[in-house]
Amino acid sequence: MKIALRSLLALIVAIAVAACQTTEPEPEPVEQVTEEAPEVVTEAAPDPRDYSDPRNFDNAESLLSKRVIYFDFDKSDVKAEYRDIVAAHAAYMASHGSARVTLEGHADERGTREYNLGLGERRGNSVNGLLSAGGATGNQLNVVSYGEERPVCRVSDEDCWWQNRRVEIVYTAR
Repeated sequence: MKIALRSLLALIVAIAVAACQTTEPEPEPVEQVTEEAPEVVTEAAPDPRDYSDPRNFDNAESLLSKRVIYFDFDKSDVKAEYRDIVAAHAAYMASHGSARVTLEGHADERGTREYNLGLGERRGNSVNGLLSAGGATGNQLNVVSYGEERPVCRVSDEDCWWQNRRVEIVYTAR
């Protein structure tokens, strides 16, 4: 029994010594906090001649940003200087089948109300024909005539009237 008691006593001392023994804990690794610069995503500016890129609607260098076609007095033929603008919109519409446009025809104040409504419609149909020839489909196009009812300028002189003889290309869906 003496042996068992000694063994038990030795075991208790060993446990006590092991419990009291302090070891320095290993230092925790220090994470270095570095501020990461926000990721900068650079995107090339849209090519102003890429008429299939909808970003060009807001690009002043692109013809897609121009959406007003002006006409001569009592005429509904699209002038040569505006044909490239119409062609750019036709190319966009041909490449985006979901695009929808309302062509708003306008006239100056000269002429009767009925005549000006008809003239605005002829102007809208003239632009409609060029858009269709350029690849836009009939279900993408809608013509509305406002005649003299929505002038952008209200002074009765030629400097003002030319601004009212127009077709506005209004996208209802891009």
